[in-house]
Amino acid sequence: MGKFVISKRTNGEFQFNLKATNGQVILASEGYVTKANCQNGIESVKKNSQLDERFEKKTSSNGKAYFSLKASNGQIIGSSEMYESTAARDNGIESVKKNAPDATVEDLS
Repeated sequence: MGKFVISKRTNGEFQFNLKATNGQVILASEGYVTKANCQNGIESVKKNSQLDERFEKKTSSNGKAYFSLKASNGQIIGSSEMYESTAARDNGIESVKKNAPDATVEDLS
C-alpha cells in the first residue's frame, strides 16, 4: 500500500510526497502555507487520482516525460518525477491511481 508523507520545507511550507509500496516517490505536491491545506491536498489526490482526465501528460524542454495531477478547478495538486520514456510516465500514472486511494499518511513535519 502507498503512503503520503508530510514534511516541512526550510521556508516553513508543508508538502507531501506520495510513495509507492517500494518507497519510491511517485507524486510530489506544491508547497502549502498550512498543514490543514496540505492535508486537504492529500484528500484531493485520493479523489482526483481516480479520474483519467485529471492527469496531464507533459514533456519537459529536455525531452523527458512527466505528468501533473489537477483538481477539478484546474489547479495542479502534484507532479511526477522526470521519466526517460512516455511508457515509464504512463506506468507512474497507473501507480498513482493504484496507491493513492488507500494510502496511509505519515506526518514528519
